[in-house]
Amino acid sequence: MINSECDKLDVFGGLPVFTVPGRGFRTMADWPGRIEVPQDVDNWAWRIACARWDGPGFLDVFDAFLKTLGPATVQIKALVLGNWITDKDADKTTADMFAPLVAAADRFPNLRALFLGDIEQSEQEISWIHQSDLAPVLRAFPKLTHVGVRGSENLSWEARAYPELRELTFQSGGLPPEVVRAVAASDFPELTDLELYLGTSEYNGGSDTDDLAAILDGTRLPALRYLGLRDDENAAATAAALAHAPIVARLEILDLSLGALDDEGVAALLAGQPLTHLKKLDLHHHFISEEMQGRLLAALPGVEVDLSDPQLEEEDDEVYRYVAVSE
Repeated sequence: MINSECDKLDVFGGLPVFTVPGRGFRTMADWPGRIEVPQDVDNWAWRIACARWDGPGFLDVFDAFLKTLGPATVQIKALVLGNWITDKDADKTTADMFAPLVAAADRFPNLRALFLGDIEQSEQEISWIHQSDLAPVLRAFPKLTHVGVRGSENLSWEARAYPELRELTFQSGGLPPEVVRAVAASDFPELTDLELYLGTSEYNGGSDTDDLAAILDGTRLPALRYLGLRDDENAAATAAALAHAPIVARLEILDLSLGALDDEGVAALLAGQPLTHLKKLDLHHHFISEEMQGRLLAALPGVEVDLSDPQLEEEDDEVYRYVAVSE
């Protein structure tokens, strides 16, 4: 699983990331003389990104990338679409940014890993990243095994069967409940890793346990081994639902990190089904008291429990707990 906490990707699909055209790139006239690409094409995850707001637009850069690689695109296994936000393409939608990739699908017969929106905070706040209906992209590449998405504005997911997917990640400051429900209603017979940054209602999120019900049931996820319900403002309620969820018994890693988990949530976990079969329970960035941390560790002696990065509650008429990734 990616687990990058929304930093720029260094590795994706098991391959190191090579960025085209690179940070020093200023104009399309620079391309012929300054852009050198690796010859071992299949050993890299290729990241296409614009480094400058006032530089070339993403559509021009992507077109030049296709021309530069030529027939070698058939060797590409992993592709990362980075920052596409520039002055030149300011009037375009995200669907417009994805359209050339969809049109060129036959040039990427071996593509298995695709990340959409590897945009870091210095380029755009995560809650400002516009996405789109992902159906055209995913239908153009039915053999994808790894899919990652960052940003949730205008995001849409098609509820259907995804027989090839092994890993699926949504990173956001708030994942829309309708997207959560659509993912939950999809069939993933081979999916081993599912990671959802649920976020907050302030930034398009606000999912509750009813939205997660079909995921927690596990019927459509027979191969799942890692479940990340991260960055969750409702982490205590999610933990209470997980305490009796059928999916938990088959997991190796349960990840509730980056959210607002507190003593109430941990007490619910401890009162529920056994968790001693887990290899890891990741709760880092939490609001759990030292006493409750001790109880949890004592109950899970053979489990790797990550309780790092404890947070302090803020009080202003009411107690406020915050997630790690929001704006």
